[in-house]
Amino acid sequence: MPSEKSLVSILFDPINTAYCNITFKQDNFQNKLHLDTAIDYTEAIELALKLLKKYHVITDFSEIHGIGHRIVAGGEKFTSSTVITDDVLQDIEDLAEFAPLHNPANAKGIRATERLLPHARQVAVFDTSFHSSMEKKNYLYALPYDYYRTLGVRKYGAHGTSHRYVAMQAAKLIKKPLNSLKLISLHLGAGASVTAIKNGKSIDTSMGFSPVSGLMMGTRTGDIDPSALFYLMHKGAIKNIDDCLTILNKKSGLLGVSEISNDMRILEKQADSKQQAKLAIDMFVKKIVDYIGAYWLELGGADALIFTGGIGEKDAAMRARIAAKLAPLNVFAASDGQRTPDHELDFTGKGSAAKLLMIPTNEELMIARDVFSLSSAHSSDKELSL
Repeated sequence: MPSEKSLVSILFDPINTAYCNITFKQDNFQNKLHLDTAIDYTEAIELALKLLKKYHVITDFSEIHGIGHRIVAGGEKFTSSTVITDDVLQDIEDLAEFAPLHNPANAKGIRATERLLPHARQVAVFDTSFHSSMEKKNYLYALPYDYYRTLGVRKYGAHGTSHRYVAMQAAKLIKKPLNSLKLISLHLGAGASVTAIKNGKSIDTSMGFSPVSGLMMGTRTGDIDPSALFYLMHKGAIKNIDDCLTILNKKSGLLGVSEISNDMRILEKQADSKQQAKLAIDMFVKKIVDYIGAYWLELGGADALIFTGGIGEKDAAMRARIAAKLAPLNVFAASDGQRTPDHELDFTGKGSAAKLLMIPTNEELMIARDVFSLSSAHSSDKELSL
């Protein structure tokens, strides 16, 4: 395995709107650019490649040997990362029904890099693949079985690349083999999910057929009784199915309850003066604790609870709120903790039945590892066939 050093980070935000902000980071250098025009995925990748040359990260595009793409939905078709072929790309586009906001954009990124860097190996890393180890009793819905058989309606989960990474890091911190551990991973951010991990494999996760279900999130409802939606449609509050999906995905969660913001930082600042801000925070915590309790029983206890994602990593007050609810499990947090050189934190309290860990996720590193691994395997196979 070569040195795992990040050379550069380039962020385009937003894409396909009236403007775009570009942030370029390299070691201690950072440059921000603002464009008053919209750019699409192809234009963003073209500009990123120009910036790599401009700032001498590379001298020629031929130096780029592999490209990893994070793909949200792999369905049952993809249970691990894979080299992208024409057939694989077609499958990714066909799976857009399972992630209409993500897979089409992912496919555009693949087509753009194939055109711009035809010599480089393209690898798809699927958010759903880590959860392919779940048993049917955990991923099936209690619907007529034929809906699963013919249409693939089931729980797929998400954030798999993140959960996979932090589980591996937790094993290093605990200094025990991953295949001997029981872990509960909390990826908490604008999107949020909880995963029960046993012996390095996902056995259950909170997100379902789509990323809407499970925990309360920034703008997503999380779990909800569908009858409430039918009632709202009959009353005219929701116009149609498309309107329903918009409300579930973009107008609910922290934003919908607080009527202030989907940003936890803003809500925490206003919680003392705004009752609905506090209510939104309390609901967010309750749902997380509900899933921890369920997965604690499913696993038969846990060696560690892992906090990651934007909120899980940066919001110490939120970690403390959640940990304070875990006393019935004999899980206790320390007021401080020890940080590692990688900014990981062990804040386990005295006498706690499970470790409490904060581990910054690194999905980019997991993608890079998979690209390297698959590229190396392909090269070896090619050499053996010569």
